Amino acid sequence: MNLFLRAKHWQIFLVAFGLPFVFQMVMMVTIFSEIAHNHNPEVLFTFFKVFPLLMVLFIGTTLGWEYSVAIGLQKLVPPNVKMKVTKFKIFFFIPVTYLCLIIAFTTYLFSGHIPTQSNPPGPIFFSVFAIIFPIHLFSVFCLFYCLYFVAKTYKTVELQRAVIFSDFVGEFFMAWFIFIGIWIMQPKINKMVEEREGDMGVMTEQ
Repeated sequence: MNLFLRAKHWQIFLVAFGLPFVFQMVMMVTIFSEIAHNHNPEVLFTFFKVFPLLMVLFIGTTLGWEYSVAIGLQKLVPPNVKMKVTKFKIFFFIPVTYLCLIIAFTTYLFSGHIPTQSNPPGPIFFSVFAIIFPIHLFSVFCLFYCLYFVAKTYKTVELQRAVIFSDFVGEFFMAWFIFIGIWIMQPKINKMVEEREGDMGVMTEQ
């Protein structure tokens, strides 16, 4: 958690958005070049095989940041304010489980198991889809709750008092659109952590 809390805004942006974007562009140029010169459209499946890795990089960074802010900043929450940390953890790991299923299912499909007329979908395909669909609906709700909790924790630490949604609605949308919000929220999070460490250092010297 300290890794995310102390990281600079540009570092998180680079890992979550910059690297996947550059890798995707390189892959697309390679694929189109291969199709244009060798007329081999099958090379397109190469991109789909590595797509789960891009998902892991992007989702792992964004969810790791959310978890670090929600849990790592709890030590800075005023003692008189009670946060529903256990509820957050439950709602956090439900979409994590769902995303792992999605990545595993995507990898399975693009490993030669895409349903076709000659290769119709089998029981595994329908079983996985039956599991994923209801989890997907609930995971969307869980993700929004996690954004709500992250924004609430952030604002509670910043104001050092209990807050209501109107106090942190801006932070909620910044956490939602993290590719923009990270440039605003992360420097303040860095400052919160530094001030905390400074206060601990003063107490230790005394």
